[in-house]
Amino acid sequence: MEIIEEQFGSLHIAKRCALTEDPTYLLDIDISKPVQAERSCLVAVSCSNKSIKIYNRETLNLLRGYSGQPGTLSGVRFAHMSDNILFSACGDGTIKCWDVRLATQEAAQLFRGYPSNVFISFDINCNDLIICAGTEKAEEDAFMVFWDARGNTNNVCADKEPLGIYSETHNEDITNICFHPTKPNLLVSGSTDGLVNVFDINKDNEDDALISTCNSDSSVSSVGWSGKDYKQIFCLTHDEGFCWWDLAQLDTEEPITLLHSVDVREAVRTENSSLNYLIGGFYHEKADKLFIVGGMLMGNIHLISCGIDGLNLVGILRGGHSATVRSFYWNMTDNSLLTGGEDAQLLLWKPGAVEKSLAKRSSMKIASSVQKRVKVHNNTLKAKQK
Repeated sequence: MEIIEEQFGSLHIAKRCALTEDPTYLLDIDISKPVQAERSCLVAVSCSNKSIKIYNRETLNLLRGYSGQPGTLSGVRFAHMSDNILFSACGDGTIKCWDVRLATQEAAQLFRGYPSNVFISFDINCNDLIICAGTEKAEEDAFMVFWDARGNTNNVCADKEPLGIYSETHNEDITNICFHPTKPNLLVSGSTDGLVNVFDINKDNEDDALISTCNSDSSVSSVGWSGKDYKQIFCLTHDEGFCWWDLAQLDTEEPITLLHSVDVREAVRTENSSLNYLIGGFYHEKADKLFIVGGMLMGNIHLISCGIDGLNLVGILRGGHSATVRSFYWNMTDNSLLTGGEDAQLLLWKPGAVEKSLAKRSSMKIASSVQKRVKVHNNTLKAKQK
């Protein structure tokens, strides 16, 4: 734990993306997984102005952009087996596959949902065979839609129709989808109905596929996998709560819940710093530790460690962003950190780095029309029950 604290404390800004006049939030970040060691990583960012930007990970130079998407974007994911293939989900009911080597605004492949679908979450499994997207509630239903992802490296071809759907296990917006890091058949989903569901998609039907249902007692904002062999799941909620469960205890008499914090802000509050919101979580394999990332409204970033004995503040990064941080990516290879915020800045933090340019964007006021599907945090502590 001391090593992680030291690594986080040594992070300094190595690069900032070039400032633009585009008033946009940076909502989601993913990096490519180079097939060849000598190739540079790419960074993909989805923005609140319905655009996708591709950067060189080391220089943060903008390489390519895809603008004018027909709906609000709900994430970007690079393929696991190819560092040139990128997927994005759109509110118009489509998943697009991009070949980032091509200087074109046309997607290499289109995965189309059903007419009522508005996608607000998605993921692709670890062997790049299956895509799953979660929808907003339409009338009485919310859907998880599946496609066969194979063939996405070909040239433009006919739209791909879904393999099928799950429609019975969530009854509100499905806000997050996350496949298991190493087992392509396992999937966890979270919803504003408060439920976090685990599925084995190799099963023949939805009822058989549902392995476990965990209740967060609040609206779920994000979910993920953790623990050795990734046998644990966790979720964050829209009112800044945290839940952590151990699936290895499903068939035992031991309780499945490892930790439940109704309000993380209260759990890690200190005299010198107050946490305003949560961004997400990640499992650090080398340290065998689950972490939560949160922040303050002026841009400071908090790292919080999770243990069965509670939550502890590891450290705070200051001086980077000037507004709320919306997205991050922790790179286990070199212990670097990418962060994106409401100040339209993409920052690369590295241990011991020295920033050459001190350019910093002040906080931005953005028209409400571009805030659709941007996570809204409850920035005031919940009233205590009397």
